[in-house]
Amino acid sequence: MPAQIEAFLDPASSTYSYVIYEHDGSACAIVDPVLDYDAAAGRTRTVQADRIVAFVREHQLQVQWLLETHAHADHLSAAFYLRRELGGKIAIGQTISKVQDVFKSLFNLEPEFRVDGSQFDHLFAADESFMIGNLKAKALHVPGHTPADMAYLVDSTMILVGDTLFMPDVGTARCDFPGGDAHQMFTSIRKLLAFPASVSLYVCHDYPPEGREPQCMTTVGEQRKSNIHVRDGIDEAAFVAMRNQRDAGLGMPNLLLPAIQVNVRAGNLPPAESNGVTYLKIPINKL
Repeated sequence: MPAQIEAFLDPASSTYSYVIYEHDGSACAIVDPVLDYDAAAGRTRTVQADRIVAFVREHQLQVQWLLETHAHADHLSAAFYLRRELGGKIAIGQTISKVQDVFKSLFNLEPEFRVDGSQFDHLFAADESFMIGNLKAKALHVPGHTPADMAYLVDSTMILVGDTLFMPDVGTARCDFPGGDAHQMFTSIRKLLAFPASVSLYVCHDYPPEGREPQCMTTVGEQRKSNIHVRDGIDEAAFVAMRNQRDAGLGMPNLLLPAIQVNVRAGNLPPAESNGVTYLKIPINKL
């Protein structure tokens, strides 16, 4: 039976999360789940994550994997919460250690915080094969946005591309975060676009232009024909020049500071301090 996929849009962060499964009662994977965060109040909620919980329970699915495409800068991950509610292994690419090392220094995290990815249950090597129940899957290393970005090929018919590609009329993700690199991004994108034209690509975000509703799925063929940043005929030098110029004018994502501190911990909050309260840090004049 072919893979089934259900998309969940979080309007606040324009993030798509996904549940991938074979049929009712089968194993499943949850990709890039969102934890609601009210920055003004410093409060988390589980409204978006509970939509996924309800779907999983309604379809009697068994969560095998909680897959992160990277340590997101625009939303907090709900992977830790969902593992507690539904089970499964939280997984990310093994180069997450590079991201952890940078942000441990920036946020002056506690000495006990380890930069070896051990906060996650599984670290994927590049091109590592794995199973979602009976569905064959592969973890593709696609650095550029960050050093640790992964895309997930499932059933040879779909790829969860994370922040590497957006819809064709939106283009591609920024490459100016620590460890990001536009040359690497171009190589990663061409790796994805080397798959057959019919392969479906599911994006992590959509920022639609006026007049278009949000969408989550495109195809390799559509991207090669129409992506405004990286369609066929645009070479690496032109892409890198465009990407670097655009990135120089972008502001930081609204939730970057809280999101990174949580997401390098696999969605767990920092340890409570001596008064029993958990804190997130704001470095001043560092970014």
